[in-house]
Amino acid sequence: MLDPIIDAINGVLWNYVLIYGLIAVGIYFTLRLRFIQFVHFGEMLRCTFGRTEKDRDGISPFQALSVSLASRVGTGNIAGVAVAITLGGPGAVFWMWIVALVGMATAYAESALAQLYKVHGPHGMYRGGPAFYIANGLRLRWLAMLFAVALLISFGLVFEAVQANSIAEAWETFGVPRWVTGVSLAFFTAIIIFGGIPQIAKVAELIVPFMAGAYLLAAAWIFATNIAEVPGVLAHIFRQALGLEPAVGGVAGGMAAAMLNGVKRGLFSNEAGMGSAPNIAAVATPDPHHPAAQGFVQSLGVFIDTILVCTATAVMILLSGAVPSAELTGVALTQAALGEHFGQTGIYFVGLAILFFAFTSIIGNYAYAENALVYLGFGDQGIFVLRLAVLGMVIWGAQQAVTTVFNFADASMGLMATINLIAIVALSGIVAQLTRDYVTQRRMGRRPEFHLSAHPQLADRGVDNDIWR
Repeated sequence: MLDPIIDAINGVLWNYVLIYGLIAVGIYFTLRLRFIQFVHFGEMLRCTFGRTEKDRDGISPFQALSVSLASRVGTGNIAGVAVAITLGGPGAVFWMWIVALVGMATAYAESALAQLYKVHGPHGMYRGGPAFYIANGLRLRWLAMLFAVALLISFGLVFEAVQANSIAEAWETFGVPRWVTGVSLAFFTAIIIFGGIPQIAKVAELIVPFMAGAYLLAAAWIFATNIAEVPGVLAHIFRQALGLEPAVGGVAGGMAAAMLNGVKRGLFSNEAGMGSAPNIAAVATPDPHHPAAQGFVQSLGVFIDTILVCTATAVMILLSGAVPSAELTGVALTQAALGEHFGQTGIYFVGLAILFFAFTSIIGNYAYAENALVYLGFGDQGIFVLRLAVLGMVIWGAQQAVTTVFNFADASMGLMATINLIAIVALSGIVAQLTRDYVTQRRMGRRPEFHLSAHPQLADRGVDNDIWR
């Protein structure tokens, strides 16, 4: 009964409002911030890997990047890219690159705002995110609560089930019963999330570089051993993306199909503008001590997710000779591609990649949900209940078809993204002010620092004076 209604909402949100809205906002911030993601790319690396001051109330910039990548780099990087190529042809990869490059500016803006409006939560730990800057920066507490509830539903509950389902489905092909996968996932998830965000950050800091590194190395080896074919593949991507030649397999729609599917899969993968990553960006202790620093870090996260990891999947598929079809798509297409390159080892490698990618998404998504729960005013007891609910969704999701509930999560995520886009555009003047302040100090040869006393116009905009005095 609800399915047609939810499908209609998703059709409007994802085919019209968000597809164009997210790109438009990305272009807006790219222009307003003077191509910050290109001009200051080196600053992203400096802010992520530079020296870090110890702060017991927060986590390091690299840990914040790792947690955000844990959520971003999921099954969408393996299955989603394959689906984009199946439905949109190789040209879809080009549009994934475009949406990521403009999305880097959006990610910068939302994470810089999350840092500026962070507060000390229960037990002193930093908390923040879109709910906080909507409530304090725009004075719209009802909208902030709506955002927090939408995030809890999508990232805190449903997406946990979806990720568990992906792992269970992949490992069922190797003879592992779904219930065994579900219980095992719940056990390891519990060990990590009951340690709180600091524990999640430590685990992500170890697993994410390893899993992403191994995946990129596999792609690099395939790239190097098929180097003679690379120019032709790249040319095919560009020509098909611009409508200059049809896609292999007769993909309907040509350039339009490539653009639609590339943009949709790119947005789903890198989450720029969704309002998810700012929840962990706010928990970090930025280095330098300036809100813009964490904006640079999370902008780099979008680059790694799409330009590196999604491209790795695309390269492995397009150089394999595997032809996408209605029967061979998603995980099956990626497995077939790596089977062509590595034999049976490649098929097992995809199974392991899904395990690591999806499991880290489970713990990363939980970190976002915990922040939203804190904003809604729930203390330790509420967090305990959330953790139990996450474990229940992991076990349930591993054994059930989650299509209907996943569609509901899409609607919920679409709502939170819409709210977040409106908020960051409304607060874009503050983003521009933060950026000018940071860049000016850097050009003067100084290590940028932000002090609220130097920005009296922000004193009555809900910024915590104790943190930024």
